[in-house]
Parts: sequence; C-alpha cells; structure tokens
Amino acid sequence: MQYNLNLLIERYPIAGKFTISRGSKTEAVVVVCELSDGIHSGHGECVPYARYGESIESVSEQIHAIEPLLKQGGSAESLRLKLQSFMPAGAARNAVDCALWDLQAKQSGTTVAALLNIAPRPLITAITVSIDTPEAMSAATAKLAHHPLIKVKIGGENDAARIRAVREAAPKAQIILDANEGWNADNFAENINVAAECGIALIEQPLPSSDDSYLLQASRPVPVCADESAHTSEGLEKLKDRYDAVNIKLDKTGGLTEALVMRDKARSLGLQVMVGCMVGSSLAMAPALMVAQDSDFVDLDGPLLLARDREPALHYDGTTVSPPLPELWG
Repeated sequence: MQYNLNLLIERYPIAGKFTISRGSKTEAVVVVCELSDGIHSGHGECVPYARYGESIESVSEQIHAIEPLLKQGGSAESLRLKLQSFMPAGAARNAVDCALWDLQAKQSGTTVAALLNIAPRPLITAITVSIDTPEAMSAATAKLAHHPLIKVKIGGENDAARIRAVREAAPKAQIILDANEGWNADNFAENINVAAECGIALIEQPLPSSDDSYLLQASRPVPVCADESAHTSEGLEKLKDRYDAVNIKLDKTGGLTEALVMRDKARSLGLQVMVGCMVGSSLAMAPALMVAQDSDFVDLDGPLLLARDREPALHYDGTTVSPPLPELWG
C-alpha cells in the first residue's frame, strides 16, 4: 500500500501580539501534512521554529524527502516506526508522525486514545501573558486572574518587578514563569528568590541552553523546567541535576511517538513533566493532549492565542480543553 503526500501552508492571525524575550509575532504560520492511502487520510501540523534553525521551506523540504519511504508502502504503524530513524527530531517529523498516528487510527477503525489504551479526560491548560512592562503585564494578568493556571513570559531587565506585579494581579492563581533563556548567572539568584517569595510554581528555561551549567551549583527554591535545553529522551540523564522538570513539545520531539518515550523516561528519572506547544491551531494541540494526560503542567493554549482557529476545533471551556473529536484528529 502506497501513500500520497500533500502539504499545506496555513496562516492564523494572532489576537493582538504574542511577545517573548526573543521578539514578537502577529501570526502563526503552520505546515500541515496530509497522508492518504486512497481511502483514509491522516493529518498532522507543525510549527517551524527559527530558534532551532527551521523555516517553512526547510521543513517542507524535509517532509517531501520521505516520499521514497511512502512508496515502500506498509501499514501506517510500520511507517511511523521506520520514521523515527528516517527523519531527525523536529517540526517536520512531528507533522508526519502525527499524520501517521491519525491514519493508523482510521485504518484500524478506532482512535489514537484506544491505540494507546487511555481514556483521555479534559485538562486545565495554562493561558499565556506576553512580556511587557510590569504595569501592562499586571493589567493583562488581572483579566485572567480567575483562571487557575497562568503562564507569564519574562526574560529581560526588571523581571523582579514583573514577577511581583503579576502575582499581585492574580493572588490565587498558580503561576508559571517562562524566561525563554533571558536570564543570566548575574541575575538568576535575585529573580528566583523573588519568584519563591511570590509563590511561583515553576520557572521555564531561565538560562541559555548553551550556558546552563550554572544550574548545577545554583540554589533552586522554585522548580526549574528545561525547555530549549530538552528536545528528546536522549540526554535527559545529563539534565536531571540541572533541572527539576522538562517541557515536552511535539515540535521538538519530532512527534507523538518520541514524546511518549520522553515522558516515561523523564518520570523514571524523577523529573516533573510539562507538556507545551508552539503557537498553532487545534490540530497541533490534539496529539499533545495524549501525552498531557499524565503530566504535572499543561500548556496547550495555542488556539486561545489565535484570532481564529481551524474547523473543526478543540473545545475549550475557559481554559479547560477537551480531547479531540475524530473529525479533527485521532
């Protein structure tokens, strides 16, 4: 059985502007992989990320390079397993891997959840506040203060004031800080101590991934989570003395298959698990929800940051997201 490959480039405007320590964006540009056996079709979405040297063009080229593998035929499951060594981890493999999971479920007349032997439940996701002045972030956080989990982008001068401002604006919410590699050894101690003073639950990637050895000796009164430093299950052993948690994103792991392996290995090493995302549509969040069923923190609010989502979409009730219907994925 051979498979036909179709790629789509889709653009989704962001509601307002999404800003992190490295810059701002006003739209999400995604690559959608469609694989068909002539009867069934499977879909997967990825977000090429410039921080990892990816672009729409490079990811599209990588995906088209699997066409010889598709011509070999076989079941969707067998192709998915071959894919793990055929493509490197990253956004391109994520789109193909998730398309093959979707196709496998449809070929089997079941769901991905059934293939994984899980009964997925609705989950509470964090909702994100972009980096800005302390005053602007306080106002933005106050509007979300009724949500149980808020993720706050930081990573610049005067982060201590930002942390205090968002905590004052949302005194009852659980707060995650995401520095996106924006701290350094000189301000780490001050910032993390302010975070501890404010009862912050988790801090993502405070230091650059290329220079995070300082964490081996630093006091961590707030758990620190590896994001840019953690891509796949390989190398987790080297991170466990620097970090307390890992952020699993399918665009980093190269799909659901490796994400599940990474989650289980992280657990075995005593690391907490966060399941996160790039800014994408519901199609990208759907497979991540399978991994997130057994996680400590869920950050799958990508569609909530968009001015419009795809149809059909995931159902969000506030910040509680329900498992996908098969019409979307899986």
